[in-house]
Amino acid sequence: MRGPELGPETSMEGDVLDTLEALGYKGPLLEEQALSKAAEGGLSSPEFSELCIWLGSQIKSLCNLEESITSAGRDDLESFQLEISGFLKEMACPYSVLVSGDIKERLTKKDDCLKLLLFLSTELQALQILQKKKHKNSQLDKNSEICQEVQAVCDALGVPKSDTSDIPLLLSQVESKVKDILCRVQKNHVGKPLLKVDLSSEQAEKLERINDALSCEYECRRRMLMKRLDVTVQSFGWSDRAKAKTDNIARIYQPKRYALSPKTTVTLAHLLAAREDLSKIIRTSSGISREKTACAINKVLMGRVPDRGGRPNEIEPPPPEMPPWQKRQEGGGRGGWGGGGGGRGGGGGGRGGWGGGGGWGGGGGSGGGWGGSGGGGGGRGGFQGRGDYGGRGDYGGRGGYGGRGGYGGRGYGDPYGGGGGGGGGYRRY
Repeated sequence: MRGPELGPETSMEGDVLDTLEALGYKGPLLEEQALSKAAEGGLSSPEFSELCIWLGSQIKSLCNLEESITSAGRDDLESFQLEISGFLKEMACPYSVLVSGDIKERLTKKDDCLKLLLFLSTELQALQILQKKKHKNSQLDKNSEICQEVQAVCDALGVPKSDTSDIPLLLSQVESKVKDILCRVQKNHVGKPLLKVDLSSEQAEKLERINDALSCEYECRRRMLMKRLDVTVQSFGWSDRAKAKTDNIARIYQPKRYALSPKTTVTLAHLLAAREDLSKIIRTSSGISREKTACAINKVLMGRVPDRGGRPNEIEPPPPEMPPWQKRQEGGGRGGWGGGGGGRGGGGGGRGGWGGGGGWGGGGGSGGGWGGSGGGGGGRGGFQGRGDYGGRGDYGGRGGYGGRGGYGGRGYGDPYGGGGGGGGGYRRY
């Protein structure tokens, strides 16, 4: 068995106080200063001795031990130390300073006394957990969810408690009690139910699945809000003024914090018990709603605040993406439906469309389209070019200027021009 592990920055006083509060201790040592003072006094402190006796009696009530810590030994410190030593040995205490060495020197230091309280309190916690699990397993049927719900109804209605676990018998007692109560109230006291139809088993299963999904979602949200609450309260203790009141803040905050549960308690029974008045939606600004939420800050009028924007309809579109600027290239440009470039010694036509011609001594025209331009080899002594769907060009003489090709039929080579004819006749020279 290992004792509780203490880090270098862990305060044993804080651990002992947290454990005692969880165990339900109501004695005078719930203050850190009082606990520290009692631990310094050791067994000579009456408060410390009373706390050891209380922890020992609680432990002995949950497990079968031969040794015990009684109040009879407080007058004689040596016998009281012997009782504590025997009790710790039977509990297999892992702290050697508490169970070995000179018995008169064991509980003379403050740290040793705190270790004794921490060991006894944590052992009591473990025994309570084991006892609760054992009790739950031994009475599984009696502590089932249905039995707990019926027992809660009986407690709310004041039905006398019964040792029997017969659910039908308990429900009959509840029914008779409800009828007796309804006879003594007005007819419209309870109101009409919000759900006026009987649910089938399939509908009940679907509603259960819906409720499980919503419960999971809201549990996540509640955990987030509880974490934000813890962080906010923790930030309050950062200032030097608040550090001196850490115990007061913890004493006030922790009971309220432990009462918060991340799990929702809404079940299908709440839907069946809902009345028609639940469907009435009350404005959040009404007097009834603001009765418990109004505060002094709500009466402060705030001035005009700067407009932070963010409206989608007011956002300007991004500027158009312009193509990068490029220097104009020499020779024929990007031909459209016309021919390529002319000129003395110029280059061939550009991206010829439906025509295209050769220049004087230049290269051949670009590839034509349907009935396209004549090929290269223009100028003096050039070789004949081949048209794309046109005729064969002859040996060119003086190259002309490229004209506009048409959609017309099949062209033939011009003996006076550089390119093959498009459907638009001979080229002009």
